[in-house]
Amino acid sequence: MQCTLLIPHLFWPRATADIVARGLELPALSLVLARAHEERYSPVTPEAWLCQAFEVERQHDWPVAPLTLAVDGGHPEGAYWLRADPVHIKVGREGLRVVHSALFDVSADEAQVLVAALNAHFEGSDLIFAAPHPKRWYVKVSRTPDLLTHTVGEVAGQDVQRHLPAGADALAWHGRFNEAQMVLHEHPVNEARETRGEPAVNSVWFWGGGVTPMVQGRHFASVASDDAVATALAAVADVPAAALPADASAWLATPERARDSSHSPHLVTLDQLATAVAYDDAHAWRTRIEALEAQWFAPLVEALRKGRLSALTVVALGAEASCRYTVNRADLLKLWRRPQPLSAYA
Repeated sequence: MQCTLLIPHLFWPRATADIVARGLELPALSLVLARAHEERYSPVTPEAWLCQAFEVERQHDWPVAPLTLAVDGGHPEGAYWLRADPVHIKVGREGLRVVHSALFDVSADEAQVLVAALNAHFEGSDLIFAAPHPKRWYVKVSRTPDLLTHTVGEVAGQDVQRHLPAGADALAWHGRFNEAQMVLHEHPVNEARETRGEPAVNSVWFWGGGVTPMVQGRHFASVASDDAVATALAAVADVPAAALPADASAWLATPERARDSSHSPHLVTLDQLATAVAYDDAHAWRTRIEALEAQWFAPLVEALRKGRLSALTVVALGAEASCRYTVNRADLLKLWRRPQPLSAYA
């Protein structure tokens, strides 16, 4: 049995990695990185990696919206859809920064009321908003725009102006972005949220547009993930999928894993580190990577040693590079490959 771990922002950014990662004790992860066969390639987003792994063709964007809409209970029906995710735009000395809903809650009732306000404002245009999931909103467009967007993960914690859509239709969508902010800014739902000390849902982020694509890749035996894109791709590809279990021991103990005899890897996505890096929270990143060491890396290395796994692959996606580390049982005996500080891999 083979296991592939997809981990966005496994490494802290290079500029301060030596300071932030100093003193971390991660013996299992360090062993994997030292003994593995390493491949480095250009940085890609998790959405891009997943789409490519499932052999989805890129449109202007990677067509995330129609894929996740389907698993959220919506009906793409061949139309062009964009994600229009609820975000908080934070005003600071360095400009406008995006805080996405991974850091705050939105209730289903709030989502429906705010989307109704957007639909009322844009009535008569070619936009129809929907919120089948409180944190995943969508907009249906009557024609396919010439638009290239940034994912909400790319823009998290970043300057809005540097990440607005590009393309021939970009200016029109910049205007729609501004209009959506005006609609939401002083909405009673947001006034109530601010009274409770919660961030206002004062904008939406347009990204991941497309029409429903063909999903031709079936290279995984199963998918364990809380990521909507991974789950959606698995559903279309008819690959068994389940929510991420508490740890690798629970994952290994499932009956499917116990009797697995396939040669295809099982995909597990671990995205706990992404928001810590996006919002420059070094303490959270250190705490979470130590938890991953105990809950995932150590049990999987032990399973590799005992022959329960034939290979373990760690795919580390970052803003500066993407890396793939593959190790098998024999590789663990390459004692001359000594573990390096984690910052050496950033």
